[in-house]
Amino acid sequence: MNPPARTPKQRKLDTLNRLENDEDAWVSTADGDGGPPYLIPLSFLWDGVTLLLATPAASPTGRNLRTTGKARLGIGPTRDVVIVEGTAETLEPAELLEGVGDAFAEKTGFDPRQLTTEYLYFRITPRRVQAWREANELSGRDLMRDGAWVVAD
Repeated sequence: MNPPARTPKQRKLDTLNRLENDEDAWVSTADGDGGPPYLIPLSFLWDGVTLLLATPAASPTGRNLRTTGKARLGIGPTRDVVIVEGTAETLEPAELLEGVGDAFAEKTGFDPRQLTTEYLYFRITPRRVQAWREANELSGRDLMRDGAWVVAD
């Protein structure tokens, strides 16, 4: 038996908790020319508004994010998933605000600034956020639309 559906407010709180405490997401991008989607796990840092990712500049994900400025992220297990669709801003390591690179490294256990491979950071601004556990939560799964939370705090 599935647990009862969460209230929208609880679902938003659980989503914010997952964004704050999870370290990894499945990141899906495409090249914009009809090429196949590219899916890769990446670590992230949530600052309360955006997610920060890092990947090699020459990787398919890095190229796709620079080309289209769009990404879709899946966070959590399939039976407690958060889907984030967002726009991507490319940042060179030197463009990070003071302390952000250190915060990313501390949370993820990974510091791309220490590698010889050229890495870029990508700031993902959510435009749509969905969350659900089971079929009983599919209705009302949109928590954010057009960059605005649709569920009050």
